[in-house]
Amino acid sequence: MRSALRRAVVVAGVATTVAAVLATAPGGAVAAPPLAGRGGVTVEIPGPESGTVAGSGHTEVPADGRARPSGALTSAEAAADGEVARLAGDGRTADRLDIVVVGDGYTAAQLGRFRADAKAKWEELAAVEPYATYRNLFNVWTVDAVSNQSGVSGDPEAGTVRDTALGSYFWCDGIERLLCVDQAKVDRYVAKAPEADLVLVLSNSTKYGGAGYNEPSKTLGYEGISTASAGNEKSGQVAIHETGHSLGKLADEYFYPGYPGYEQYTGAEPADSNISTLTAADLASRRAKWHRWLGATSPDGGKVGAYEGGGYFVKGLYRPTDNSLMRILGKPFNLPGVESMIAGFHRHANPVTALTPTNRTLRPGKTVKISVPKLAGNRQFVIRWYLDGKELTSLKGRTKVAVADLSRKLADGRTHKLGVAVEDRTPSVRDPQIASTLKAKIRWKVSL
Repeated sequence: MRSALRRAVVVAGVATTVAAVLATAPGGAVAAPPLAGRGGVTVEIPGPESGTVAGSGHTEVPADGRARPSGALTSAEAAADGEVARLAGDGRTADRLDIVVVGDGYTAAQLGRFRADAKAKWEELAAVEPYATYRNLFNVWTVDAVSNQSGVSGDPEAGTVRDTALGSYFWCDGIERLLCVDQAKVDRYVAKAPEADLVLVLSNSTKYGGAGYNEPSKTLGYEGISTASAGNEKSGQVAIHETGHSLGKLADEYFYPGYPGYEQYTGAEPADSNISTLTAADLASRRAKWHRWLGATSPDGGKVGAYEGGGYFVKGLYRPTDNSLMRILGKPFNLPGVESMIAGFHRHANPVTALTPTNRTLRPGKTVKISVPKLAGNRQFVIRWYLDGKELTSLKGRTKVAVADLSRKLADGRTHKLGVAVEDRTPSVRDPQIASTLKAKIRWKVSL
């Protein structure tokens, strides 16, 4: 839940915590009160498997995993434990959004299955827009975590306990589909990867479940952890929904009809980009939030407007479309959501990488080279070259420039500045403030 809505709400003069309100949450979720003094963390509960709503609230759970046996790994298992491999992408970590996938409940003999499961989940994620267009902005890493036992605690029964590397378990906080992990153990494996901006934990199970740990890591800096059952297709949708929070900073667009405390929102305008107290007319007149998309046909169906109900409240808050992925599993992100996701991608990824060092003066005989990732379809980044701030229009679109080709402009013998600017001019971004972040520049010194 976004921070503005996580705090206590007051209805008819009675204060109640969100977790307490959700004690009888949709789909039979039972959310316990916050775990004061137990090192609790807030996680999002996925919606019930039989329904389509993306989530059913948030609750506070212990940061550690369920108590379990602690058998030692054999020397052969220990040798395989923690091995890192690149699953997708070929960019430098500094210039890519790095996803780290760690498995739990896979024995040493099942690591091949884990890698296949990781590949399948990445392909599922990469098929959803805007991931599909921008998949080359990502690196995806797998980290092998060897468990002593196959499977996950809480599967098939609540009392089932498995000895696994990450201590993941269903029935977290008494909610069968809530799949929690031991964060400290997850971090020990994530730290082995070159870099992590987003973490996905795949548990070796076909049971429906997942969780969203959407607070940024204070130690490793990643945006959040999504957990999912590797063998359940709906669990993958839960993980994609969670990236809407962690990368897109999007609020949940679902709401709770019939639950005390969520009938009417009366608070201040939320900071989240996809929920608002404003009607469509107010958004337009005030030029607020998603006003640039009003009336546009959205990929999740219908026109962008202001649909009442969102941010968990039935009334008083509006969402851009009726049924986006931030409300309904299996749906696409809506247009404002896509815009926010692209902003999140560029927050971590760079559209240009210098292949030629920038720390020395380059002379004829040298070639300046850059790498620019490809986008899907007919989309491409705009590449422009400049000398001392003046555009060299004949070089537009190039990814390499020979210094010798600039000899006439360098004839004065002075040292000049050669620069390249790479920009993403996607029509999926209409907000000028976001558009201003979708670019990068590199400069070199050149001389005869």
